[in-house]
Amino acid sequence: MKDVEELMKGTVAELDNLLNARNVLGDPIERDGAMVIPIVSYGFGFGAGGSTGGKTDTSGGTGGGGGIKPLGAIIIDQKGARVEGIKSATTILAEALADKAAEALERSNKSRRKSDKTA
Repeated sequence: MKDVEELMKGTVAELDNLLNARNVLGDPIERDGAMVIPIVSYGFGFGAGGSTGGKTDTSGGTGGGGGIKPLGAIIIDQKGARVEGIKSATTILAEALADKAAEALERSNKSRRKSDKTA
């Protein structure tokens, strides 16, 4: 079981290195009196297991994975501080669909109002 514990510690240490926002996005950027601080969401998972089948038969393994998703940035400049979000493809698609649905409803309402006036 000591081997599994060592494997687990190694996996956690490697995930800690991989899931550092600065490794992906870099340090806050300062330029022309403004600072940009990245905002990210990250997560990870891991597991480990081991077995001792006998005096000489031991085995174990670990695995893990994770990811970082940029969400936006905090921008600090002479105007003050503000948060700018990053739009994902899904968000852009949902907004486009909502706009088209609103246009369709408006056309339908106009059509209904015209038919009510002529009836």
